[in-house]
Amino acid sequence: MIELIPPADRATSRIPAAPFDALLVVSFGGPEGPDDVLPFLENVTRGRGIPAERLREVAHHYDLFGGVSPINAQNRSLIAAVEDELAARGIELPVYFGNRNWHPLLADTLGQMRADGVRRSLAFFTSAFSSYSGCRQYRENIFVAQQEVGPGAPEVSKLRQFHNHPGFIEANVDRVRAALGELPAQLRGDAVIAFTAHSIPSAMARACAYEAQLAESARLIAEQVGVAAFDVVYQSRSGSPQVPWLEPDICDHLRALAGDGVEAVVVAPVGFVSDHLEVLFDLDREAREVADAEGLAMVRAGTAGTHPAFVAMVGELVAERLDGSSTRRSLGRLAAGPDVCAPDCCLPGSGRPSPWEATAG
Repeated sequence: MIELIPPADRATSRIPAAPFDALLVVSFGGPEGPDDVLPFLENVTRGRGIPAERLREVAHHYDLFGGVSPINAQNRSLIAAVEDELAARGIELPVYFGNRNWHPLLADTLGQMRADGVRRSLAFFTSAFSSYSGCRQYRENIFVAQQEVGPGAPEVSKLRQFHNHPGFIEANVDRVRAALGELPAQLRGDAVIAFTAHSIPSAMARACAYEAQLAESARLIAEQVGVAAFDVVYQSRSGSPQVPWLEPDICDHLRALAGDGVEAVVVAPVGFVSDHLEVLFDLDREAREVADAEGLAMVRAGTAGTHPAFVAMVGELVAERLDGSSTRRSLGRLAAGPDVCAPDCCLPGSGRPSPWEATAG
């Protein structure tokens, strides 16, 4: 039996002399029609014992948007922009798209890559920050997909995290500035920025640099925008209420700001790279309702999306790996992320083993 190793995580390549011959964009996935919603949610929550009534409750969020999450369409737009960026750099790599939870699923994409003759691919994860769910779990997903595909499955090596890359910061600075410009002129000078990110369990946060990286990204963006008053807050928590997750929640934070006499806030979802459903529902609907009820002027900033600086960043991350360059551009107090993650990086915090650790016993 041919051993399948997980170079997306940390392993040494089996074919180190082979050049990288593709780029894989890896994301979460989302339903693209009403019939997809419940199967998608079942994929997301498989093995977590979520009651059916809770799934139906969450499904209603998607129903409000026609049963369609914009995440896949936004990723396709990003891929098209990245293809143009790579071509402009003279980099001839086909770009593939694979998701954790919905079509195109990673195993299907890796199977197509194998059929196309791809042997060794780079991977761009649509997550700027280190955490179990934002990085390590994707690496585990790739490993499991490689096992499903079997012998000849492409090796996959992730590009580094980019929370402090100048391109990511510039894109968010522009989005926040644009949002500030939408506030009434008399409120802009005293506006507060609330940087949001997906909440994660506190135990998971202790095993990674998620909070530190978010704080640094927020500081860098606020500094360049020229706003001194800002906070990092969280959204989209799930799971048992008895399990501690990162706080404060954005809605609680908005109430607290109003109670402190703040009149205007820009909500900047720095923890996300596209305006997908969690941004649209949790911020544009729920947070908006709270802000309106509290008499708080609120503008939601856009995400990096296909901002030219963000697209150029992806091209740069690819180029630095192809060239073997030791130069890794980054801003601020934290080092640039590594190309290869440490074995104990971003553990889930639950004590459970990784897939390859579980199968090795």
